[in-house]
Amino acid sequence: MFNFSKRVGIDLGTANSLVYLAGSGIVLNEPTVVAVTTDDHRVLAVGNEAKEMLGRTPGNIIASRPMRDGVIADYVITEAMIRYFLDKVCGSSRIFKPEVMVCAPAGVT
Repeated sequence: MFNFSKRVGIDLGTANSLVYLAGSGIVLNEPTVVAVTTDDHRVLAVGNEAKEMLGRTPGNIIASRPMRDGVIADYVITEAMIRYFLDKVCGSSRIFKPEVMVCAPAGVT
């Protein structure tokens, strides 16, 4: 049988996140930064675009790092970031769901 699903590996780092695609290698290396609105928590930018917004956003937008010391500090924002990475690598309209492996430090509880 054929397996049409993409195999994806994600390394969520405190500074940068890497996305590996089987057969292609590392296809994404972006800062672990997400910009969201304060009123409805809508994601405006992720990665390089969000990093450029650090310290330069108006009062209703927060650019933050959802990972601290190798641990997920903000689950909702991290989930949105992972969805963004998967959409960027696999496309937003996926017929076949990707097989995803996410790396975590051994000491995380």
